[in-house]
Amino acid sequence: MGHHTGIIGSGSWATAIAKILTDNNQHIHWWIRSEETIRHLQSRHHNKHYLTSVYFDNRLLQVNNDLAAVVQASDTLILAVPSAFLRQVLETLPADAFSAKKVVSAIKGLVPGTNQLINDYLADRFNLPVENYFTITGPCHAEEVANEKLSYLTFSGLDADGTEELAARFNNSYLQTIVNKDLYGVQFASVLKNIYALGAGIAHGLEYGDNFLSVFITNCFREMQEFLEKYEQFQAGHGKEAVVHNYNASAYLGDLLVTCYSLHSRNRTFGNMIGKGYSVKAAQLELNMIAEGYYASRCIFEINQEIGAYMPIAQKIYSILWEHLHTEEAFLEMEKGLV
Repeated sequence: MGHHTGIIGSGSWATAIAKILTDNNQHIHWWIRSEETIRHLQSRHHNKHYLTSVYFDNRLLQVNNDLAAVVQASDTLILAVPSAFLRQVLETLPADAFSAKKVVSAIKGLVPGTNQLINDYLADRFNLPVENYFTITGPCHAEEVANEKLSYLTFSGLDADGTEELAARFNNSYLQTIVNKDLYGVQFASVLKNIYALGAGIAHGLEYGDNFLSVFITNCFREMQEFLEKYEQFQAGHGKEAVVHNYNASAYLGDLLVTCYSLHSRNRTFGNMIGKGYSVKAAQLELNMIAEGYYASRCIFEINQEIGAYMPIAQKIYSILWEHLHTEEAFLEMEKGLV
């Protein structure tokens, strides 16, 4: 019996995942909200809004805008919608929708409002055991997957065999997979790097150069470690285990670097607009994509009020985005604290 994999979402990352799996000759059930996108995909074989160069073999696609039907038909579900929309997408599902299913998060974000990691939200809302939860993280821009440039993805899960088996479905000539059990660390690392990439974009918009950027990123990486260590201590103090392992893995430093430097990075692009003086609203309209770092900055700020990590850079980025702190002033202050 083959696997029945469902993908929830139709953005660039969802489309890249669909490409990888269908390139590996796997049949997928694909939930796409827009009827128009579905019709175009069925008649023209590509997603007209994202990664338009990728053409699909329609024999491998079962596309549907009925979420319950896609969930029911799949034994593994890949969540690939922006974190800000996750709750409203899933709210129509019954509480037992994911029982006996594996759920894979390809979302680099926290659930706004509750500031939960995706696994904690799914445990609360759908009673999903953490053993049935996996994440896909790492430095992997959808545009490069579309062009079949070699990329590395990290699959994390507490069920080692399940994680290996999932990773094997993705392996091919342009995609290498890495497997670990570092469920909490990789998720926070992927949230934090979006905030810092947004900051790197602001720096670029303010016309700082590469020398400054390298120092900025080094300090961001240190701040990330500080947050993860404090988070681990905080959880331990509340009787919960949330071990964070491997700071030099590609899912940490690699993802931070590519998101800060790459022109494919929407967080960097969004930040660049803010640095050039756009309002948040204007930047969002022009980008026409969700920059996860915008929401993440607020979630991390709120979480850190309990945890108490020293995070001057994340704090400044939050203040620029949510409290209208002047960008030049913020960066002039920040300059003095970098080491």
